[in-house]
Amino acid sequence: MQRRRWGGILPALRLGVLVSGNGTNLQAVIDSIESGYLKAAVEVVISSRDGVYALERAKNHGIRTFVVRPEDYGGTEEYEEEMIKLLNGAGVDLVVLAGFIKVLSLHFVRAFSGRIINIHPSLIPSFCGRGFYGTRVHRAALEYGVKVTGATVHFVDEGTDTGPIILQKAVAVEDDDTPESLAARVLRVEHELLPEAIKLYAENRLQVVGRRVLIRKEEF
Repeated sequence: MQRRRWGGILPALRLGVLVSGNGTNLQAVIDSIESGYLKAAVEVVISSRDGVYALERAKNHGIRTFVVRPEDYGGTEEYEEEMIKLLNGAGVDLVVLAGFIKVLSLHFVRAFSGRIINIHPSLIPSFCGRGFYGTRVHRAALEYGVKVTGATVHFVDEGTDTGPIILQKAVAVEDDDTPESLAARVLRVEHELLPEAIKLYAENRLQVVGRRVLIRKEEF
């Protein structure tokens, strides 16, 4: 996961964010950039759905937005090729899946190999894979009876939620939790982890060794 340096200084990371819903994780990234915590810029936001609030969040901060709906294209490759074109046109360094519910094909993943990260609302490998998104994840965790769940940021590979794990943080399950109350607590953790993972990538501190992601110490 090496990025090029100019004169010993890494340039600001250019992000393309894919969304499908409310966009609170997108907002967490934007807030981290505007606070100075994260040296990055969101160049483009692409939604798989019309009318989601994530698009309004992006527009409120002057970020270019596009809606690329799968149903408007003849097949997966054609649909993904449009997103690839938009991301490459924006000069994106890292693709961030922030509540993006579509499973990306091998075609897309290979176009940005090693440069796609995803936030998932469980401690992978638990409650992940196809069909596990949103409230479904938390309902499954409660039905199973786990005492601890959490959130995971991982690199995206050719599987579904199977890529190397960058960061995880646990969230205790309370006896009176509902899927909604548990989701709210996990979401707060997601808002911490996603900007942190992007920051580590931006600082060139991540090294993938097999299935492990090693985090190098910060350089001073």
